[in-house]
Amino acid sequence: MTISRPIRPVRLLAVGLALATAALTPTAAEASAPAPVSMPAPVSVPASAAAPALDSRADQPLVQTEVLSSDAALKIAQAAMREAAQQKQRVTVVIVDRSGATRLVVKGDGAGPQTEESARRKAFTAVSFGRATSELAKGLNGGGPSIADIPGTLFLGGGVPVASGGAPVAGIGVGGAPSSDIDEAIARAGLKAVAGQLR
Repeated sequence: MTISRPIRPVRLLAVGLALATAALTPTAAEASAPAPVSMPAPVSVPASAAAPALDSRADQPLVQTEVLSSDAALKIAQAAMREAAQQKQRVTVVIVDRSGATRLVVKGDGAGPQTEESARRKAFTAVSFGRATSELAKGLNGGGPSIADIPGTLFLGGGVPVASGGAPVAGIGVGGAPSSDIDEAIARAGLKAVAGQLR
């Protein structure tokens, strides 16, 4: 890198739409100025020592999440209700999405008024923790606060998650059978209806 002599300002002459610059010659003072000073070459930094690149997703204001289609939700509910009919159970089936919002409710003929809330909370619990509610119930023990204290959850068998790529995308809840094991069997029959279509 070199430092060159100062240059006088350039006068611009307007000619129509074009601009012409006047050539300048060094003054006597500039001609007698000392020779340019050589500067050391800049030091290059290896690429490996450079700052790490930021995650390109950090600047993206939107993210995409997988959602269970309405067609898949209907297949699940229909399969679950068929299983309930085979077992002669009057149940309600609820399917929620990853955020816990209700996607579908099917209340069977003769199902009690409490079955919808029970099924919804089981579905919510299953998708929240990504595990069947029967498994979660085994991990609860009395004493201090536990995950059972989280509002909206219900740790009774009958809730199973719907997973894609190892992550929960929905929850299935069944309520109304006299045993939580039967509720869960009905929910798993619903899940089986779409299991081969999930990635």
